[in-house]
Amino acid sequence: MRLLPSLVALHAIFAACVLCAHAAQPLAPYPNKPIRMIVPFAAGGGTDIIARIAAQKLTDAWGQQVIVDNRPGAGGVIGAELGARAAPDGYTYTLMGSSYTVNPSFYKLSFDPVNDITAIAQISQGPFIVVLNPNVAARTVKEFIALAKAKPGQLSFASSGAGSITHLASEIFLTMAGLKMIHVPYKGTGPALVDTIAGQVALLFGDAPPTIPHVKGGRLRGIAVTTRERIAAAPDIPTLHEAGVAGYEVLLWQGMIGPKGVPNAIADKAHAELARAFRNKEMTDRFAGDGIVPSVATREQFAARIRDETALWRKTVQQAGIKLE
Repeated sequence: MRLLPSLVALHAIFAACVLCAHAAQPLAPYPNKPIRMIVPFAAGGGTDIIARIAAQKLTDAWGQQVIVDNRPGAGGVIGAELGARAAPDGYTYTLMGSSYTVNPSFYKLSFDPVNDITAIAQISQGPFIVVLNPNVAARTVKEFIALAKAKPGQLSFASSGAGSITHLASEIFLTMAGLKMIHVPYKGTGPALVDTIAGQVALLFGDAPPTIPHVKGGRLRGIAVTTRERIAAAPDIPTLHEAGVAGYEVLLWQGMIGPKGVPNAIADKAHAELARAFRNKEMTDRFAGDGIVPSVATREQFAARIRDETALWRKTVQQAGIKLE
């Protein structure tokens, strides 16, 4: 009977040793398995192009495969909600664009787009290129406005999805120019470009990277850019502001976010790698031909941009009375 206390004591000591040994083991290095990067649009658009560059840079830096997972639909909402519901362990990110801050103005989301995420890094920014199918009888913004006014409700415009930044940028243009056109939404800029080239729609506000090659190849006619200044990649194309739509400006950007709760050490590591990859002359030169510029702000600055633009677009949509069809 006297052995019982000794056995209990030995058991306690053994358990404590196991716990101590477990605690003493170093945490597994991050990352130690493949990473998923959700893109809320179809392949071939500007956000998808940036995502694939970012994924390759992270793969090279970390030695773990970063896999791009295109989840298009609802102007980017489907992919964004999927990313927000993921485990906050640093193995699922979402590479999104400006549409992310527009969606809350049109959709009732299943998560808080400002408070239920972890801001990682903004990567790039640039304009939309306003393009026409070459068969459209207009070569300038003023000529297109005159044509559209002569045919109210007959001409169509494409977007990367209802409630996307492409949709909103187009609607703001229509409101400022006093036009009425038919909206044809797609699941990304890629398929929207295909149908604009084919003549299924007349007008598209296209992401610069996938759109500029078609303009230079003569498959589309570029009539304006949406930034306040012309871009080096297409210096002959005027801004909408100087083409007669005074005050117009819409900037398109891309950035990476994670679900709420990603540990700061992991989020900071991801930010540092993206900053290292995009803050150099190689990427500046590479992007220059696509009409965009690398833009890696701090995590805090990126979070503030998401918060401020979400509020700004909500106010803009309400004031302009823009609604989904």
